[in-house]
Amino acid sequence: MDPDAARDRAPKEALPGETQILASAASFTQDFKPIKNICAHLNAFHAYADDPKRAVEANHYCSHLDDEVRQCLIYDSPEPGARIIGIEYMITPRLYESLPVDERRLWHSHVYEVKSGMLIMPNRIVPQAAWEMAEKREMEQLIALYGKTYHFWQIDRGDKLPLGEPKLMTSYVADGQLDFAKVEERDGRFQSNYKLKMEARKDIPSPSIHKGRHHSYRDSFK
Repeated sequence: MDPDAARDRAPKEALPGETQILASAASFTQDFKPIKNICAHLNAFHAYADDPKRAVEANHYCSHLDDEVRQCLIYDSPEPGARIIGIEYMITPRLYESLPVDERRLWHSHVYEVKSGMLIMPNRIVPQAAWEMAEKREMEQLIALYGKTYHFWQIDRGDKLPLGEPKLMTSYVADGQLDFAKVEERDGRFQSNYKLKMEARKDIPSPSIHKGRHHSYRDSFK
């Protein structure tokens, strides 16, 4: 298929009646156990490792495989009908240190995402004061983890289908790399404030980044 033609072909907004019936029946008769393990919604921005000036908002829905490994489905929005655009795995420093050097280059840190207030856990139900405490505890864990992320669907260029090969994504590591107007717009939708979160997270210790070269936004310009 011509890629340009594929980009112009959007999925149908409404499912056909027969498909809706089958989907409804499946929801009552099948058990979606892996999905039920999802226990956290995280929102942040990723950069393409081979084109880091392209920023993509990512809604992560994450579950724990064990105490050292998390896995996340990444959607383009938190709304019904959201598209799965990628996946991310998160591991502890101990596991990261056990990886071959070439493999480490595919992973990124979360230190700047946490400390800048860019990484959030959206909340529309729990009272804000209580939620801020819970979110901060989560950030105290996430800041030490390394992530490996691939996006399959390049929604930022308008693709209507997931085209081409998966894209390795990376993290921002310093001010000036991401246009924070994007974060402010995101905050408006989620009733969040990255500046307040940045201030509240100042006392979260920043772990030492492992000497084995992990990937970062800065590396993408080399």
